[in-house]
Amino acid sequence: MNALSNVKLPPWLQGLASSQNKASLAAPILIVMLLAMMILPLPAFVLDLFFSFNIALSVIVLLTSLYTVKPLDFMSFPTILLVSTMLRLSLNVASTRVVLTEGHTGADAAGKVIEAFGHFLIGGNYTVGIVVFVILTIINFVVVTKGAGRIAEVGARFALDAMPGKQMAIDADLNAGLIGEAEAKKRRSEVSMEAEFYGAMDGASKYVRGDAVAGILVTVINVVGGLLVGVLQHDMAFGDATKNYTMLAIGDGLVAQIPSLVISIAAGIVVSRVASDQDIGAQLVGELFAKPEVLYITAGIIGGMGLIPGMPNLVFLLLAASLGGSAYLMSKKKVQKVAAETAAAEAAAPAAAAAAEQEEASWQDVMPVDTLGLEVGYRLIPLVDKTQGGELLKRIKGIRKKFAQEVGFLAPPVHIRDNLELKPSAYRITLKGVEVGTGEAYNGQFLAINPGMATGTLQGMVTIDPAFGLPAVWIDANLRDQAQGLGYTVVDAGTVVATHLNHLITTHAAELLGRGEVQQLLDHLSKEAPKLVEDLVPKMVSISTLQKVLQNLLMEGVHIRDMRSIIETLAEHAVHTQDANDLTALVRIALGRAIVQQLFPGAAELSVMTLDNRLERLLMQALQASGPDGAGIEPGLADTIAQQAQQAAAQQEALGLTPVLLVPGPLRALLSRFLRRSLPQLKVLSHAEIPESKTIRVTALVGQQPA
Repeated sequence: MNALSNVKLPPWLQGLASSQNKASLAAPILIVMLLAMMILPLPAFVLDLFFSFNIALSVIVLLTSLYTVKPLDFMSFPTILLVSTMLRLSLNVASTRVVLTEGHTGADAAGKVIEAFGHFLIGGNYTVGIVVFVILTIINFVVVTKGAGRIAEVGARFALDAMPGKQMAIDADLNAGLIGEAEAKKRRSEVSMEAEFYGAMDGASKYVRGDAVAGILVTVINVVGGLLVGVLQHDMAFGDATKNYTMLAIGDGLVAQIPSLVISIAAGIVVSRVASDQDIGAQLVGELFAKPEVLYITAGIIGGMGLIPGMPNLVFLLLAASLGGSAYLMSKKKVQKVAAETAAAEAAAPAAAAAAEQEEASWQDVMPVDTLGLEVGYRLIPLVDKTQGGELLKRIKGIRKKFAQEVGFLAPPVHIRDNLELKPSAYRITLKGVEVGTGEAYNGQFLAINPGMATGTLQGMVTIDPAFGLPAVWIDANLRDQAQGLGYTVVDAGTVVATHLNHLITTHAAELLGRGEVQQLLDHLSKEAPKLVEDLVPKMVSISTLQKVLQNLLMEGVHIRDMRSIIETLAEHAVHTQDANDLTALVRIALGRAIVQQLFPGAAELSVMTLDNRLERLLMQALQASGPDGAGIEPGLADTIAQQAQQAAAQQEALGLTPVLLVPGPLRALLSRFLRRSLPQLKVLSHAEIPESKTIRVTALVGQQPA
C-alpha cells in the first residue's frame, strides 16, 4: 500500500486528475461523444436521453441570453452555436440509422421522444407534420437566422469602424485621470473582444442556416429511404411504409428543428439588443409599459374594437379593461411619488428659512476664497449630485490623485457649488476666486471631438472643445456609435468638465503650490530623509525661496516628484547664491534626465530647434548689456524671434515632434520667459540639461537668414 502511494503519476495524468481541470475535460468529451453518435449505433433509450438533453440545452441558452446584460457577458455563444448545431446533426445521423433499420417495427422504433413529437404535436397526421415542419424551417431559415446574421454582420462592421474612436476616448479618460492603467487596459481589451464577438456571431449564424437546410434534406432522405427499405426489404405495404417512416422522419425533424429555432431566437436576442445595465426582461417592462398615457390610448382603441359587432367582444373588452386598470395603477403610483417629494420639500422649507434669517454680523461672515472652485448651472447639478447618479465628484478625486502622482504634490480640493447666474448648462472654473476657464456641457448628450482624423459630419450643435480648442459637435446619445465609427473622440458631459478642469489644474500648477503645500512636501520627505530636510530649511534656504524655485519649475511644466534631487542640489549650491532664478537653473540641470524623459519618452535621439549663430551672438550681447531681464532686446529683433520661433514650432508639430528649442545656458531663462506667452507649447532647454547619453538632431534654425 505504501509502495503504491509513493508512485508518482505522469504530469499529464496529474493534470487530468486535478479537480480544477475537470471542467476543461468537457470539450474533449463532447467532441468524442459527437463522433461516437455518428459512427456507433445507439439504442432508442440513449437517443431519448440525447434528444432531451438537446432540448434542455436550447432552453438554457435562450434563458441565458434573456438575462445577459451585454453581449460580451455571453462571449462563448458563437462556440455554443457551433457545438449545438453539430449535436443536432449527430443526432440526425444516429436517429436516421435507427429509423431505417428499425422503422418497420412501429412508431416507437427511434425512441419515445420522436414518437411523442410525431403523435402528440402533429396529431398523428403526417401531412400536418410535413406542413408544420416546413413552416418551422422557413421561420428559422428565412426570418430568425437571416436577421440575426445580418445584425451580427452590421454590428461587426460598426464595431471595427468605431475602434479608433473608442481607443482615443479611452486614452482621453486615461490622460484626464478618470481611469487607471489597469482599467484602460481592460477597456481596450473589451473593445477588441466586441469586434471579435460580432464577427464570430456573423460566421456562427451560417452554421444555423446550414443546419436548417440539412434538416430538410435529412427529412426527405429519411422518407424516401424509409419507403425503399420498408417496401423492398421488409415487404411492407406501401401505405403502411409511408405512414411509419413519414411519421418517424417528421418527428425526428421536429425534434431537431424546435431546439434549433430556440437557439436561433437566442442568437437574435444577443446581437439585436442595445447594451444597458438591465437584462432584456427588465428593459422590455421598463420601456414598453413605462407610460400610462400609452396604455390608456391602447385600452381605448382595443375597447372600441371590442364594441364592433362580429368581433370577439368579450376578449377585446377584457384586454381593454386590463390595460386601463394597469394604466390607472401606474398613474396613481406616480402621483403618490410626486406628492411625497413635494411634502418632503415643504417640510424642509421652514428649516431652511429659519436658518437663512439675518443674524448679527461676525467674523464668521468673512469667508476665505476657495483655491479651486467649480460653479455649475442648474442643469449640470445632476453631474455633481451622488443621489442622481452623478460621477463628476469621483472623477475629480481621480484627477487630483493622478496629478499628485505625476506632478509631485497634492492639489487643493475643488469646491463645487451651483450658480444660478450662469446659463443652465454652463460651468465656470475659478482659481483663488478668479475665473480661469468656462464652458458649456449638456447633460445627457455627448461631445464628439474631431482630433484631426475624423471623416464625415454629424448632426448636432457645433462647438469648440473647451480644454484644447479642437472642433467638436454636441450630439444625441443615439449618434454615439456613428461618431466613433467616423473617427471622433466621443465623451460625455461629465468627462468634458473633468478634462477641462484637469487641463487648467496642470496649466496653473505653479499658482496652486502655496506655502502650506511646500511645508507638506517637506514633512513628507522628512519621513524618509529627515537630516537632509533639517539641514536645508531653514538653515540654508528659506521656505519662501524653496517655494519660488518649485514654482519656477512648475511654471515651465517640470514635475517636482524628485524632491530628493531638488533638495540635494539646493543644499549643494545655496552657500554660493540665494537667488531663486539661479538656483532654479542649477536644479534644472540636476533634473535634466527627467526633463528630457518627460519631453521625449523613450527616444535616444532628440529632434530640436536651435538658434542661428548670428542671432545667438546678438542675444548674448543684449543679455550682457541689459541684464538677466532682457529689457535691452530691440523690439524688431524680438518680433523676428517670436515669428520665426512660431513657424519652426508649427513645423515641428506638423512632423509629430515636440517643439523644443535648445539654447546656451545663459539664454535659456530669458527666451523661456519671452516665448512663454505667445508659444506656451514650446519648451526651452539648455545644453547643460541634455544627458550625455542622448544624441541631438537639429530640425530647424530660428533666426536663419533666407538664402
